[in-house]
Formats: sequence, C-alpha cells, structure tokens
Amino acid sequence: MVEETPWQQSLRYANRANPYPFYEELRKTPVARQPDGSYVVSTYREIVELLHDNRVSSDPTKLQAPGPAEGSEEPITEAIISLEPNIITQDPPDHDRDRRMMTPHFYGPSHAPHRISDLEPEVRRLTADLLDGMKGKTRIDVVDEFAFPLPVTVICKVLGVPLEDIPRFHGWIEKALDALDFGPEAASEEIQSRRAGGRQAVQEFEQYAGELLDRYAEQPGPGMFSGLVHEDGPEGGMSKNVLVSNALLLIFAGHETTVNLIAHSVLTLLRHPDAFEKLRRRPDLIVPAVEELLRWESSVQLWHTRSALADIEIAGTTIPKGAQIFLAYGSANRDPERFANPDELDLERPDNQHLGFSQGIHYCFGAPLARLEVQVAIGEFVRRVENPRLVEDPPPYRHNQIFRGPRHVLVDIDGIRD
Repeated sequence: MVEETPWQQSLRYANRANPYPFYEELRKTPVARQPDGSYVVSTYREIVELLHDNRVSSDPTKLQAPGPAEGSEEPITEAIISLEPNIITQDPPDHDRDRRMMTPHFYGPSHAPHRISDLEPEVRRLTADLLDGMKGKTRIDVVDEFAFPLPVTVICKVLGVPLEDIPRFHGWIEKALDALDFGPEAASEEIQSRRAGGRQAVQEFEQYAGELLDRYAEQPGPGMFSGLVHEDGPEGGMSKNVLVSNALLLIFAGHETTVNLIAHSVLTLLRHPDAFEKLRRRPDLIVPAVEELLRWESSVQLWHTRSALADIEIAGTTIPKGAQIFLAYGSANRDPERFANPDELDLERPDNQHLGFSQGIHYCFGAPLARLEVQVAIGEFVRRVENPRLVEDPPPYRHNQIFRGPRHVLVDIDGIRD
C-alpha cells in the first residue's frame, strides 16, 4: 500500500477538524509535487509570491488537469470547469474589466462608496434579533441559529435575492459542496454518488439565477443583480452566461465563507476561555481579534484552479507549464517563518497580514462586508451570551475541503443578556 503524502492526509475527512499537524509536515517541502502531478504550495512567502506572479493563471480551462482519481471515471476538476467564467476563474484583462464593472454595484458609485459601511445598523439589528430569539433556550446551534442566517440575509438584500428563496439555493449549495473532493477518498462510492447530485444541483442553481436575472431585465429592482443586468457603461455589460456564473459566485461566496468564519470564531473562543473573557472585558479589541480569528481558522483552506502558464522556479522546485497549483492558505497562515508562535491565539497579534482573504488581483471581493458581519456578530455574541459551553468538541464538520467549517456547533448557555 502506497504511503499517503502529508497533503493527501490533510484532505481526508477524518482529519477535517484538525489538518494542522499535516500542514506542519507539508511545510518542510514548501512546493511539493503530488502523485497526480499537481503541486501544493504550503508556505506563506511562496504563496504570496505566486499570488503576484502573472505566470500563474486562475482560469481552470488552462490547466492540464490530472486524470481521474484511481477508481473514478472523471477528473476531480470536472465540476469546476463546467461553469462559465466568473471573477475568481478569470485572468486579466477579462477579470479586471468584470471586477471593475461589479464594484460600484456592490460598494456604491465612486463618489459615494459607502454602501457596505452603511449596512452596519442593519447588521446590528439582525444580530440582535437572532440573539433575542435565543432567549429562554439552554442549548443553541451556533451554525443554524446564528452563523448562517445573518450573512445569508445580508447578502440577499445586497444582491436583490428574495429571502424566501434561501432554503432552495441553500440546498443546492450544500449538495454541490458535498460533491467536491480533492483527496484520496474522491474515488469512493460515496463521493462518486454525490457527484451526480452535485452536478444536478449546480444546473438547478444556474437555472434559478438565470430566471432571477431575466426578471430584473424585464422589471428593474433593488440590489446588485438588477444593476448589473442594466449595466450600460463604456465597457458594455456582461454576457448572460457570465452574469449567471457571477451571480452564483456572489450568492455562494457572499455568505458561505462568513458562516464558517462566525462558527469557527465562536468555536475558537470557547476553546480559549481566556481570550473569550479578554474580548468580553475589552470589546475594543474586536477588530484585531477578528483578524486573528481569520488567520487561525481560514474559511478558505486552499484554492485549486491555479495553474502555471510557463515553467516557474520557486523554492528550489520547477512547477512545469500547465501543472495544477494548490495554494494552501490554511497552512500559510500557521507558517512560523511569517507568524511568531503561529499555534498560539493572540487577539492583539501585530503585523497580522494573514491570507484569510488571499492577496493580489483575486483578493476577496466581499472582504469588507465579511469583516463587518463577523465583527458585529462575535462582538455581540461575547457580550450577550451567558456562560457558553461547547457540547461536542470537535464538532461534526462539513465534507468540503476548500470551504472548511463545522456543520453544527452546539453550545449550552445560561441565558442571553439584553
């Protein structure tokens, strides 16, 4: 039996709750070739270098994808490259044009780019309502009752997605995420059976987004989607297929990563009661605290669509043209060459330039909104929830390796303060 690499071990579901020991081993070889011909980059300096290297493409159609995993009939990347381009799978100049087009519809026009910061009162109201709804309970699920409803409600209002549609697209997203696997279990019967369901879910999600955009084309309304449909700037608008792909991206990424970040933040603080009490005593620390929580448990653990447009020499290794490159953000954020005592939680960590939102031209489009939501949510949770205790540690995790997060976080509480 062939021994698995540290990377392969880190991707096994059994290690989802704690991949960090495998990352530590992985960093001994900063750029490591894998059995399928892909390359995993696990150290901070090398990942940052590649994020700013124009010889690295984000377009999955440009990679020479690995063949099917052993026992599988299709390549792992199949579900990814079937989608039309969007801003995280485009290279310049298309990426730059489309992101430039989207920005004013999300943040507001250049003369008044305050749309996201102006959401703070609404985020605070929604957070308060969710916590008020927990009054009288002695056990809560942080994911279902708090971490999910807050960001999904906010992003729907920003985009112009009807709130009553949340259960529909949430189900599609869950099926699509559960169908994607990059590890040694990808060829299992379970994952293979999930693939068909994942493809069907993506198709239904695409159809839904297309119909929603069509409605806005006929009747303009509030939100970003309506604005993009009627975009008539000097660079023109997006094609229907690219609009749909970006709509799926915005609905999905606009809440899923924040759900994981809020859930992981609560989980981390309850595992570190001194930090929890410190933040309760000093609420002014919420901004650096959220940055440290972003570093500590990266909502996006890895990224997979990068490939080399030419041979790239890095860290004593040559990544050949066409090779798939995995960027292991979760590992980089625990790199001792960049962060002192990286396995210690420090809510006042100086110079905390983590990769929780990546870097370069693909820096997270919605990072300011995510920061606002998590700062408010965690600040209020710490202030208002009385004596929270974890029921199960580690909690059950979702299957997906990219958007790593707990499926549930059960917490016993003594009450909710006003």
